[in-house]
Parts: sequence; structure tokens; C-alpha cells
Amino acid sequence: MNFGRQTIGPTDIDPALKALAAALHGEGPAVELSVGPDGELVVGHTETPGCDDAVAVVRTSGSTGAPKATILPVEALAASSMATALALKGEGQWLLALPVQYVAGVQVLVRSLFAGTRPWVMDMSGGFTPEAFTAGALELTDKFRFTSLVPTQLQRLLEAPSPETLAVLRRFNGILLGGAPASAGLLDAAREAGVRVVTTYGSAETCGGCVYDGVPLEGVKVRVADDGRILLGGDTVAAGYLDTPEATDTFYEEDGVRWYRTNDLGTLDADGRLTVLGRADDVIITGGVKVSAAHVQEELEKSGGVAAAFVAGVRSAEWGQAVAAYVALDGAAAESGAAGTPTGDHAVVLKHEWHRRLGLLAPKTVLAGPELLMLPNGKPDRLAMIDRLNALHQGK
Repeated sequence: MNFGRQTIGPTDIDPALKALAAALHGEGPAVELSVGPDGELVVGHTETPGCDDAVAVVRTSGSTGAPKATILPVEALAASSMATALALKGEGQWLLALPVQYVAGVQVLVRSLFAGTRPWVMDMSGGFTPEAFTAGALELTDKFRFTSLVPTQLQRLLEAPSPETLAVLRRFNGILLGGAPASAGLLDAAREAGVRVVTTYGSAETCGGCVYDGVPLEGVKVRVADDGRILLGGDTVAAGYLDTPEATDTFYEEDGVRWYRTNDLGTLDADGRLTVLGRADDVIITGGVKVSAAHVQEELEKSGGVAAAFVAGVRSAEWGQAVAAYVALDGAAAESGAAGTPTGDHAVVLKHEWHRRLGLLAPKTVLAGPELLMLPNGKPDRLAMIDRLNALHQGK
């Protein structure tokens, strides 16, 4: 999997750190980081009219549409950094293993500045590999060590870890895992390996993860609206979008608290612990029946040989929408069929199993391959996979 052509090394991060430090102290304009055509780190500066204390402008991932430029002010970043340190029971040194232009990457740099430690940048010139991750982790010197990963990265690290990779994973005091839902199997594997994983939920609009293992960070508020949408409020909410500052339906204030209305559905238990059920637009209406794409995805990932799955509705003349799945096969399962094609012995067996077990919920179209299509930040490329599934289903 390609996580981008980011080739910045340990010495190249200084311009970004200096620019962010200046913005944090009110001595420079807001910073927007990007990666150039040759993989070089580009430190840009962006005007943020109406927000004088902006530190960074971060583009959303664009997994469901055009990316939005999110303005992160100093107070929100400070609150996020402090709350993270409290949740992780300490500050420390961070390994940057995600693209620096997204919020998770920016936060590694910001947390390091607040902690007074120097982050180490993993060499991703050859993509994300266990060998490169291990080499980067071995360079950390602080007693307390942290990193942020997406589920696909952790899965790759745990597939067949070398003793050295397993040792560096266990050495981290905390590995923040976010960007996409993590399967129960992956979390079980991490626990069995002795790896301290903290699942996170949040977005660029909340300075990254603001709910850890279902529990809101200090200063963060969580509510579930009448329509089931998750509302995130409190100190870490962004100032808004640079290009659409009037987006009051997304950001709003109530009783002195700033809120962000997500596009995710969730529930809160009696103790206030959040369970994310999936995206509000993940409901597939097929033949008049409402189907949760997140539920079907969870069921598919329980099948042997399935490393990950993505489920969506595709255009259907007969059903209105049809359930379709893009499935990543692992190990021998991927070798039993042609990678990247809708056929293959194991994929056919799976389709029959799902039809027997799930009935109407079973995907009518399945595209199987060695891995899901991913964005540079490690999130699933939903739009690209939906396009391929629509092309394969052909509207029937």
C-alpha cells in the first residue's frame, strides 16, 4: 500500500517545526504543510481572515468529497495536546509515521513542540514497511514513546512481525490508532502481542482524535442528536473552514460551547462511552430494506481470509441500490485468485458463504484484491472503490 511519496528525513523537519512554533507563539502566520511532486516537504503560509490566532490549516482527507481547509487555532491545539498527555499519562517523544500534511501528522509535530521533545520522522520513501517503521522506532531516545497509526499500518506490522519489530512495538507507551475503524480481530491481535493500542475517534475539525477508547478527552463533550449523528464539542473544536466560513450547519455554538456536527452515527452508554456505528450516509436502501454498510462490513471481516472490507451501495435498476463490497484478501486467500479482479476461487467461496449467512444483506457484487484502495493518509479511498464497484455492477 502506498501512503504517499513523503521523503522528509529527521533533519528536514526543522522548517516545519520552526514555522509551527512561531505560529503557536503568535509570531508567524498559519502554517499549511504539503508534499511536493518529488516528495519534498513544502512549508506554506496561509491567511486566515477572521481568525487571528490560527496556527495551522489542515485539509480534510477528502475520502467522501472535496477536501476542506480546516483552521486550527492555538487554544484548540493546546487543549488537544494537554488532553492527549493526560490520557496517555505523560508527554514524550513521537515517531512520525503518517503523512505530515494531514491532522495526525501535524499533531505529532505540535505535541512534540508542547512536550519539548524532538520527533523522529520515519523514512517512507519506499512506502510504509515494517522494516522502515522498526528502523525509525529504534532511533527514539526518550523514556516515553508514542506514535499514531492507521489500522492498515498496524495490521501490516502484526502480520508476521520480526522479533525486532515486535520489540519496538511493545516499547511504545501508547500507539494511537485512528483514521478508520479497527476490526475486533486486529485489536485482539495487538493485545495478544502486548502492544498498547488506544483507539481514537475524531477528525481535522476536532484537532484529530478527541475520543480515546470511547471516552472523551478532558475538555471534550459528546452528544448524540435525535437523528443519531455524533456531535463533538468543547475546547478542541476547530475555528471552521477557510473556504466556507459560514458553515453554521457544521460548526455552531450553544451555551458558550463550540460544537462540530459529524456525519457519523453513534450511541452513548450509561457511562457516557461512545460507540461509533458508521457514517450517516452508509445506510443502503435495497429493495425497500435499509441495510447498514458498517454492519455488513463487520460481518464480512469475520470470514476467513478477509483482511479488510469496504461496503457501499451501488446503482441498481432492479433494487434501487445493491449491496456491493470491495474485499482485501490476506495470505493464501489472495493467491487463490487473480489479485484485483472480481473472480478467484476464494472470492467465489466467500460469496456463497455470505449469501447463506447474510441473505438479503449479502453483497451482490464483490471485487477482491490484496488490499483496499487507500488515500495517502491511510484512510480508505471510498470514492475510488465506489466507482470501481459501480463499473463492475453495471447498474443491473
